[in-house]
Amino acid sequence: MRYCIVNCRSKSIVLIGMMGAGKSSVGCCLQRRTKLALLDTDEIVASRFGISIPEIFSKHGEQGFREAETQALRELTSAKQTIIVTGGGIVLREGNVDLLTGLGVVVWLDSNEETLFERASQQGSRPLVQGDNPREAFARILEARLPLYASIADVRVDTSVLTDEEVAVAILSKLRKIGRNWRDQSPSAATT
Repeated sequence: MRYCIVNCRSKSIVLIGMMGAGKSSVGCCLQRRTKLALLDTDEIVASRFGISIPEIFSKHGEQGFREAETQALRELTSAKQTIIVTGGGIVLREGNVDLLTGLGVVVWLDSNEETLFERASQQGSRPLVQGDNPREAFARILEARLPLYASIADVRVDTSVLTDEEVAVAILSKLRKIGRNWRDQSPSAATT
C-alpha cells in the first residue's frame, strides 16, 4: 500500500473494494459518526441515467457504465470533506486512480473471497456475476482487482468478521493513528 501524508482536513474518506465488501453500509455508518456528506458514485450514475445499475449494464454495457462512472468521479470536488463510496470496478481505469487518490484517503474494504461472494450474491442484482457460473466469474473479477485495490489504498480494513459499525470505528481509529484528525461525532462514540 502506498504511503499517505494525512494532515489535510479537507480530504475525504474514499471507500474502495470488491462488491460485497460493505462499502455502502459502512459509508452510511461513517456518515452518521462524522456528520460528513455521503456521496455514492453508483447512485450518481444511476441518477444520471434514470435507471438502475443492472439496467445501465443491460442497455449501455459495462463500457457505458464505466464512462459515466469516470465522469461522476471527475465532478466530485476535493474542496469539501465527504465520505465517498465507489463501485467495485472503479479502480479498473488508470485515470480513475489519480482522481480517487486526489480526493482523499483511500480506504480499501477487504474480505475473504467466500464472504465477499456470499454477500454479493445475496443481492442478486450484480450484473457482472450473472450467468452460468457466477462463482467462477466472481473469482476472476476479484483476482484482477485485488492488486489494484492494494496499490492505491492508504488504509485496509478486513470486513470479514466485523459489523458495519465496527468497520467504521476501525477506519476512524486507523485514520487517527496515521495522523488524521477525524472526529467521531456519534452518540455511541464514547463507548466504542
